[in-house]
Amino acid sequence: MKKLLKTSIVFLLLSVIVTSCGTKQNGQLIGVIDRPTWKGINPYGMVYIPSGTLHIGPGDQDIANTYIQRSKSISIQGFYMDDTEVTNNEYRQFVYWVKDSLAHSYMDHYMEDDFGNQYIDWEEELDWSSEELEDLYYQGDDKFAGKRELDVSKMQYEYEWYNWQSAAHDRGRSPRSSFIKRNNVNIYPDTLCWVRDFAYSYNEPMTRNYFWHPAFDDYPVVGVSWETANAFCYWRTKLWNSYMGAVEGEVNSEDFRLPFEHEWEYAARGGHDQAPYPWGGYYTRNAKGCLLANFKPGRGNYPEDGGLYTVKADAYFPNDYGLYNMAGNAAEWTSSAFHENAYSFIHDLNPDLRYDSKDDDSEAYKRKVIRGGSWKDIAFFMQTGTRHWEYEDTTKSYVGFRCALTFLGRSMNDF
Repeated sequence: MKKLLKTSIVFLLLSVIVTSCGTKQNGQLIGVIDRPTWKGINPYGMVYIPSGTLHIGPGDQDIANTYIQRSKSISIQGFYMDDTEVTNNEYRQFVYWVKDSLAHSYMDHYMEDDFGNQYIDWEEELDWSSEELEDLYYQGDDKFAGKRELDVSKMQYEYEWYNWQSAAHDRGRSPRSSFIKRNNVNIYPDTLCWVRDFAYSYNEPMTRNYFWHPAFDDYPVVGVSWETANAFCYWRTKLWNSYMGAVEGEVNSEDFRLPFEHEWEYAARGGHDQAPYPWGGYYTRNAKGCLLANFKPGRGNYPEDGGLYTVKADAYFPNDYGLYNMAGNAAEWTSSAFHENAYSFIHDLNPDLRYDSKDDDSEAYKRKVIRGGSWKDIAFFMQTGTRHWEYEDTTKSYVGFRCALTFLGRSMNDF
């Protein structure tokens, strides 16, 4: 009898709860209420690129490259892109963050949340003269001229990503952890590439000064590998999300990332389909004979365009999307893996060919697409459709990057 009474009471309570919920929603299918707000974001230093269609393939002057650039019509989802290449000073924010996080960990500046997770307490002050931080600097024979200099080999940062392609094809058969990938990289720019890239050429002043001297603050960062560029994007996402987490009722955005190959090409053309250069014309000079980008004109007249090496990231006029130096200055990493015949099998909706190489893979699987050409390249490499590559773990004095961010919606006009 008691058991029957308990069952009746429970049933009655459930009926009241269901009835109250139904009353609150008026018995209608209206979805879950009290959802977080979402107004979209307009990231600082980025411009909006609307969705559209792009015709990729060889230009009139590139018939011989039809094998690696077969004609194809593709569609690109709207996205944001940095209006300039990431500059030395912007990248230095990342370096300082890693340096400070190491110092806080050496000083044991941690706090614990309600779930037992430990986080760096950024409110703690750092005493850089403390003996506890001496390990961050060169010691003994590694010191040069008695200077107290940061040991850049300590600048390690671990980033992670989720392999959505593998997870999708696995269909839930494997644990989630098998698709979470991690990589630990040194994030300090390889300044020695200025010497290593050019045999019998005096570029030591660039090695000593390019990344640190205030004269180059607004110049594009170079000497950054594809892996390190991805680490920067991961850090930038965490930086933004930590801020968004402090704004009550707001949700995080998509992740910052490297643009995929044809996203980059679509943005470079500035809304002019099949334009050979970002400014739309067929020539590298304007009507007055002035060069329109920073590259290697003629047979090597490097300073003719106004810069012997790189120039400021916002030099020259932007294209019609408001993007600077999509041709020349620094070539740019993309997220895409390089395969000669990729145009033969990529999809026509947001095409992106990616591959996470393994240590024992052949070098051919470690090639990543770079676009745009650089200050040391001839005009051919500045064309919007020209494809080129570098190995993912290499650093060059002529390769930088910029970030992209997928737009969540059909069009900015939806908001």
